[in-house]
Amino acid sequence: MVSSQLSVVSSPLYVAIRSIRIMTTNKQIESSVSNRHPLPTKNSMITDNGLQTTDSRRWLNIDFERVDYRQAWALQEKLILARRDGTLQNDIVLILEHDPVFTLGRRGGRDCMLVSDAFLAKAGIPIIQVERGGNITYHGPGQLIAYPIVDLQTAKIKVVDFVSALEEVMLRTAENWGIAAERNDANRGIWVGPKKMGSIGIAVRRGISFHGLALNVQTDLTPFSWIQPCGLQDVGMTNMQQECTHTFSMHQVRKILKEQFEVVFGITFNQKTPADLEPIFEKLAFNSSV
Repeated sequence: MVSSQLSVVSSPLYVAIRSIRIMTTNKQIESSVSNRHPLPTKNSMITDNGLQTTDSRRWLNIDFERVDYRQAWALQEKLILARRDGTLQNDIVLILEHDPVFTLGRRGGRDCMLVSDAFLAKAGIPIIQVERGGNITYHGPGQLIAYPIVDLQTAKIKVVDFVSALEEVMLRTAENWGIAAERNDANRGIWVGPKKMGSIGIAVRRGISFHGLALNVQTDLTPFSWIQPCGLQDVGMTNMQQECTHTFSMHQVRKILKEQFEVVFGITFNQKTPADLEPIFEKLAFNSSV
């Protein structure tokens, strides 16, 4: 489910950016995105401040370690504005992990919570309502998050194709470690048998996507037992580590995930840091004030 409803976040952007530690190291797509070929994107000839490129097939990428959910949400809001008014002329993907949090999508999901508010308060896990599609889910350490801020209209990518491509990115990432994940008609995302391993929940505002995918890599699955994940009854969750016979690091999975983004979307990443965004946001603030 995709929503274009506007949501306002009040977290100060620069506090959010400076409070985040930067990472020091840097089965088949549905018929509309066939044969695992890259999705078509439209070329561009615009450059700006070293952050823009001459080809829209070059996307920006910023890696973070663990980020508070509200801070990441606030950052996405600013990036949408910058992308929409042309201050940011390239699509961008944020890759990170979250502190423990439950989020409710446009379909709600509070009734799918199986524990009391007092229990959650004691556990120190907040519940946040957001505008992404879908129902209730959990985010926490060991789960890899990717938030693509993509101008789908300019790239000429249909929403259904975009969601399928995000699934394909996760499928290919899992396949790299011999995990036979697949799609399931019951719910978007990726599954290993009857257990769900990766979820997708996006929103689109004036043609620009935000929110994104969540891939369980080494996630503690216990909090999922406190909800009906994605609003589905009798559905179990799994992670890559449980489905794989050997160990790997989060950094290794990040690296492969980014490579699969490049393959599936037919793009190349230009690695940036949060500090690189400050000139963009300063220009955005100036444009808004005149």
